[in-house]
Amino acid sequence: MTPQDPKLEWRAQNVPVSLQFDDPYYSLESGFEESKHVFLNANSLPERLHDGFSIAELGFGTGLNFLTLLDSWRRIDRPGRLLFTSFEAFPLSAKDMIKAQAAFPMLETLSAEFAPLWETLLTTGQIETTDITLRLVQGDARLSLPLWQGAADCWFLDGFSPAKNPELWQADLLQALYDKTQAGGSASTYSAAGEVRRNLQAAGFNVARLPGFGRKRHMSLATKGLIDAE
Repeated sequence: MTPQDPKLEWRAQNVPVSLQFDDPYYSLESGFEESKHVFLNANSLPERLHDGFSIAELGFGTGLNFLTLLDSWRRIDRPGRLLFTSFEAFPLSAKDMIKAQAAFPMLETLSAEFAPLWETLLTTGQIETTDITLRLVQGDARLSLPLWQGAADCWFLDGFSPAKNPELWQADLLQALYDKTQAGGSASTYSAAGEVRRNLQAAGFNVARLPGFGRKRHMSLATKGLIDAE
């Protein structure tokens, strides 16, 4: 499947909502805090970050998770370069990404830095700064992820709700994701759906249920190694 244009609707406070999946791109309460809770804190970032650390993501969306991670990386001021690879079937336009990121004043400096670069990312699939390389793999992750030559230390599983976007939570894809995870690596998601947890476990991950963000009671953390799991 080739990349497709997402169908968007902008709702209260300029939150982008996918009409195709009937789901917002980030929490209506606080997308920035949700990203930190679900993807940074759950994966013990930034403590684990080091030169050459590889993060991969299902669903680039507005770029919020990427900017939140880079903000954290720069705050700890550790030498080296990170690698961030995101798989996205419905990439937003540069204009829409910039509009969505304007909702996060805490990321204003980073948003301004990357605003001129989004078009290059969409066209070439890669942009680089002195401290991070960002790669965007456009198209169906079920086809592209198994062919990916990399392996991640950490995964952000940020597709739309499993009930509305089941393709990104299928057993075959999560098995390929496990195979592309470094030993000792981790993956987190806001979802605590039973099918998601079972598919992660069937792939070989150890899965723990953690406190969720906001109104969500639980989220999931998967590791390729031992953790305390319920």
